Amino acid sequence: MPHLLARNWYFRRRHAEELTGSLEKLMVLASELREGMALRIDQQVYRVLEVESKAGTAKMGGTVRVRLSNVHTGHLWDQHFRPLERLDDVESEKRRVEFLYSDGPNCIFQRLDTFEQFEFPAEGLGLAEALLQPGAEVPAEFFEGEPISVVMPDAVEARVRSTAPPARSQQDSGRKEATLENGMIVQVPLFVAPGELVSIDLKTGRYVERVRTQHKKSA
Repeated sequence: MPHLLARNWYFRRRHAEELTGSLEKLMVLASELREGMALRIDQQVYRVLEVESKAGTAKMGGTVRVRLSNVHTGHLWDQHFRPLERLDDVESEKRRVEFLYSDGPNCIFQRLDTFEQFEFPAEGLGLAEALLQPGAEVPAEFFEGEPISVVMPDAVEARVRSTAPPARSQQDSGRKEATLENGMIVQVPLFVAPGELVSIDLKTGRYVERVRTQHKKSA
């Protein structure tokens, strides 16, 4: 299925080139929207966060519910489209960037190709804004030179600042409270000790696993 979608996109792209001589007005059907795509609506660029298609009845057609995030403000917007409704698809370019620091409602990044610094709304990063360490390198997407998204990994490492002394338990499900270096509180297994690195899921904010030092040294 991904290969078919990519091929359909390619032919729409070629068709747009033949008709207009450019890619400035590439359109996509609402039924073809996928998480991670970017759209331009009323001169604003939005990132597609969620897509849910609902089948219609005999009298009423189906709808496509889309959760969008304004790439400049980070504000969320739930919108409904008809499946055959055409939307302005945005073609972006990917570049590696480095996270520098947080500054109030914004996070400051630096492009690695031009060393140009730019702001990105912290709200658009979710939990990553609190867990991302200065110096971390991640991909970012740009449209007409402006950042429209910063692609976060599924999980990041964080150090445990304080927690109860480690204990062995016959029950693997045993948990205790731990405070990370950034002040975030999570539930971790009983064997985790203060000062250790743990992996945190950026979507849920939950503990994933303990990061063993020997693994990091051999990587």
